[in-house]
Amino acid sequence: MRQRLIMDVDTGIDDSLALLYLLASPEAEIVGIASTAGNVPAPQVAANNLAWLDVCKAGPIEVSLGSEAPLVIPLRTTEDTHGPQGIGYAVLPESARELSVRPASDMWVDLVREFPGEVIGLCTAPLTNLALALRREPALPQLLQRLVIMGGAFNYAGNTTPTAEWNVSVDPEAAKVVFDAFSAAPPDRRPIVCALDITETIEMHPAHVDRLAEIAGGASNPLVGYLSDAIRFYMEFHRDHNQGYIAHMHDPFAAAVALDPSLVTTRPATVDVELAGTLTRGMTVADLTGMWGRPPNVEIATTTEPAVFFDRLIERVGTFARNTYPADAQ
Repeated sequence: MRQRLIMDVDTGIDDSLALLYLLASPEAEIVGIASTAGNVPAPQVAANNLAWLDVCKAGPIEVSLGSEAPLVIPLRTTEDTHGPQGIGYAVLPESARELSVRPASDMWVDLVREFPGEVIGLCTAPLTNLALALRREPALPQLLQRLVIMGGAFNYAGNTTPTAEWNVSVDPEAAKVVFDAFSAAPPDRRPIVCALDITETIEMHPAHVDRLAEIAGGASNPLVGYLSDAIRFYMEFHRDHNQGYIAHMHDPFAAAVALDPSLVTTRPATVDVELAGTLTRGMTVADLTGMWGRPPNVEIATTTEPAVFFDRLIERVGTFARNTYPADAQ
């Protein structure tokens, strides 16, 4: 049976590759895509999602518009990291697909109620829409089959402030709502959190893009062209910040974990979010030894094999690109 997934994304270069990874995975069935304000404003996120579905020649998939602002604070976006439209140098054709009539938070609730215990949630964006969904349906942690979150940093420097990771820092109040809500989840339903500690080991290099293009039948493949244009911007950003000509592929890694949790080892922890610290607002704090006297509410991903992930990503997306745009039809 294919695995039903809700994606909650702020597309985003690495969110784009996460979407392509799931579309390329035969065991995945995307039942809804929530467009969250983050890397770029929510309407642009939605436009990117619709356009990628067109480029990938995907069938009908619901794309919903989420809240255009965090729960409490004004929205910050990061076009310097992801480009003016959020997809680097890529220029995708405008889509004629229509947005869903229901807001993202309603889509979350309706789908988990429709398929209780069957839906995997994948959040690679600020947690605004999931927090709003939890307000409407507090039983959501019990209704989901699994939740994977890309966010946070534990015993690791932040990438937005010295202590805070981007997705959490955009809407720390929403992150706290989500982590608090999952304190009531049974152990097998705790969210798997892929934080910077592990996702910054997922370094894409130009050789990875070359391998993907080779499997796809060459750089002339249209899907490879769009991806290359997006990823090149991301690599240039990392280079300009003295990290080398690489790209941290946080979100497709989280997508792979959503489908196959065996890609990571995990450690239970009680996680909370700092909301009042002058220097540490948005910091994710993990109690690993039970000092707070509260039960664990997450499983923190601690180790993985990046080469295994990249082999899987390249094979799946490269093959998907070749099948979507056969060389003899270009």
